[in-house]
Amino acid sequence: MGRGWWRRSSPAELAVRRAVADLPRGGVAAADRLLTVLAGVAAGRDRGRDLAALRILTADPAALVTLDAHARRSVAAAAVLWAMAADLDTAAAGPVAVALASMHRDGRVRERALRAMPERPDPELAPLLVLRAADWVRPVRDQAGLAVAVLLGHDAATYLPVMLPVALRTQDRRRAGFVMHQLVAAILAAPPATRDALAADGSTAQRRLVFDLSRAQGRLGPAELVAVAEADPDPWIRIRAAEAACRDAVWSGRTAVLRRLAGGARADVRGTALAGLLRLGLARDVAAHLDDPAALVRAAAREGARRAGVDAAAHYRAAVSGGTPAPGAVAGFAETAQDAVPLLPLLEHPDRAVRALAVRGVARLGAVTPDRIAPLLRDPAPAVVREASTALRPIADRLPADLPWQLLADRRPALRRAGYRLLNGGPPLVRLRAALILAADVVPDLARRGRADATHLTRAATDPRGGDRRWLEG
Repeated sequence: MGRGWWRRSSPAELAVRRAVADLPRGGVAAADRLLTVLAGVAAGRDRGRDLAALRILTADPAALVTLDAHARRSVAAAAVLWAMAADLDTAAAGPVAVALASMHRDGRVRERALRAMPERPDPELAPLLVLRAADWVRPVRDQAGLAVAVLLGHDAATYLPVMLPVALRTQDRRRAGFVMHQLVAAILAAPPATRDALAADGSTAQRRLVFDLSRAQGRLGPAELVAVAEADPDPWIRIRAAEAACRDAVWSGRTAVLRRLAGGARADVRGTALAGLLRLGLARDVAAHLDDPAALVRAAAREGARRAGVDAAAHYRAAVSGGTPAPGAVAGFAETAQDAVPLLPLLEHPDRAVRALAVRGVARLGAVTPDRIAPLLRDPAPAVVREASTALRPIADRLPADLPWQLLADRRPALRRAGYRLLNGGPPLVRLRAALILAADVVPDLARRGRADATHLTRAATDPRGGDRRWLEG
């Protein structure tokens, strides 16, 4: 949606937008309000505004499906929809009136609404056909299903983008199989430009469906799969593209592709590429990733080191003892070492990432003491403060009693969060006091956490079935 859309929208369109936006949290009242707003648009008998209102509604498939279900349950909706049904018998019935009548609880009215649609309806009405193609009344279902098939066969590029989101939202319905089969067939037959448009926009489910169909048809070559693996924002798509690209590279012996993906920005893709390199016997190439920031990649690299005869533990010990280790080397040392002594100097390292991982490693190796870690509760880096509070929480009773309260009153949000984490393992009365303090925090996330915990503790203590007996400990 472009900037300044509110300046170009009519008051009716703004009202529809607000009503659609209120629907997820407004319940029955919001659904009734949306129906009333749409009925007001229909009463204006302005085709342009009708189509603009439907465009707003159908752009949100969840809202459309919710409104369709509500229209048959609400008593208030019945009067609105009867008025829309009366309009079907006149030449003045506009797109909104037809759309609302297609949601009527009476199957005969829904069937009349479908007949009132032109042979090639506006794309804004097409999502209503998808809903009715899964209708429980067979004449309605058959008529809508036929219309969907004809429209997709005539102009898939126009109707696929508006039909598919609603079909994916309702595909689990018992009678939705026919329309989904029609849409899948249309995608399989669509030209590349149409498939690319569907893959570039829409819901996650839509992008995954288009990707799976394109891959099943062999329309994604090695170069396209590599590009998707490197750049797609959806992990589900990205890892499947990486698996397919790496499998092809292993079969064809194209190690350059595997090395390229192994050096990429995404840890899941790097791990997949390293598995391919291992299958080709290139263990030393895999072992070169021992210092990777991702635990999964480091694990694969250690397997490569084992096969190549490289001592991974010695590599990590040398790295952390050298004074300037990569953060991944610090994490790798904690994963393979038995003692935390080499990590202790790194608690004061100038690199915040190294300090944070050193704290985590010391905790992992069971070497946390208040004198070592407590000073880091006031570290300039929030990540270090977080790791320090996590490490100290099991031994919070060994800290000075007033330290967590001082942190909870600090001006830095990271320190207030750390103080609360330390107090949240104490007796219920202490936890309630800390939660009430946090509930007034100026940071919304912290305030929400405090309110939620205070509510939970209060309910547990006042539960008539017994309550939380631990209150007696406070």
